Amino acid sequence: MNIRFVTKTVHAFLDYPVALSLMATPFLLGLGHANPLALWVSVATGVAALILTLFTNHKTGVVRVLPYGLHVAVDRLVGITFVAVPFVLGLQGLDAWYYWANGAAVLLVTFVLNAPESGERALKTAHP
Repeated sequence: MNIRFVTKTVHAFLDYPVALSLMATPFLLGLGHANPLALWVSVATGVAALILTLFTNHKTGVVRVLPYGLHVAVDRLVGITFVAVPFVLGLQGLDAWYYWANGAAVLLVTFVLNAPESGERALKTAHP
């Protein structure tokens, strides 16, 4: 069984709910009481993720001008940033765990579960 099941199409369909979740969940969890940035970093990232998705060249992109590889690279950068945010902003408790959990999830999906594109598979098969 191959664990790399997040294909370009699966990723495309995950993007919109993830972006909306990044915008709504901080309000639902009541993040940001000690530091308002704990709320707004996620909301801003959700807005940016929505815009990125709209412009990505994949199944659910609307204006398909950005390469999918760039989209995945940005996702990975967001994952790394989310892991660092609690340390940089001095977040604690739920605020910190929210970012660590989201960062870990993004890094897991983009580095471990993300399936290579068909062109990448062909290159790897042709060049052992």
